[in-house]
Amino acid sequence: MSPTSSALRLDERYGRRQRPGRRRVIIAASAALGVVAGGWLLWTAWFHGSPEVSSQLQSWEVLDDQQVRVKFDVALSGDEVATCRVRALSVDHTAVGDLAVQIPGDAGTASGGVVEFTFRTLREATSVELMGCTTPSQNRPR
Repeated sequence: MSPTSSALRLDERYGRRQRPGRRRVIIAASAALGVVAGGWLLWTAWFHGSPEVSSQLQSWEVLDDQQVRVKFDVALSGDEVATCRVRALSVDHTAVGDLAVQIPGDAGTASGGVVEFTFRTLREATSVELMGCTTPSQNRPR
C-alpha cells in the first residue's frame, strides 16, 4: 500500500484537511463577532441601567367614594419633562380613575422628589398603582 493511497482513504473517511489560513480567518471572525456582541451587551446594560426618569409609589389614600390621594417619588435627570401615570382600581380590578401628571426637569440637575396629587375616580377605589414615568426620549415607563 502506498502512502498516497492511504492518505486518499483517510481523506475519504474523515474529510480533507483545511488550509491553515482558513482556520485563522474563522478564529479572527469569531473573535471580532465576540467583541461586537460584548460591546452591545455593555451598551445595553448601561442604557437600561441609567434611566432618565424613575418613580416609586410611596402611599395612597382613599378620601371618599370619588377621590384618591397618591404620593410617589420621582427621580428625574436632565431638563426634559416627565409624564407619570397613576391608575386607581376598584374591588373588581376595573380601572376607575387615571391620572397623567407632567413633572418638569431642572436644567440638567437631578430633580423631581416627592409628588402628591388628589384625583377623582368614577367609584370607590380599593387600590392604586403607579404605571411609571416616561420622557420624550425614554418611552418605557419606570
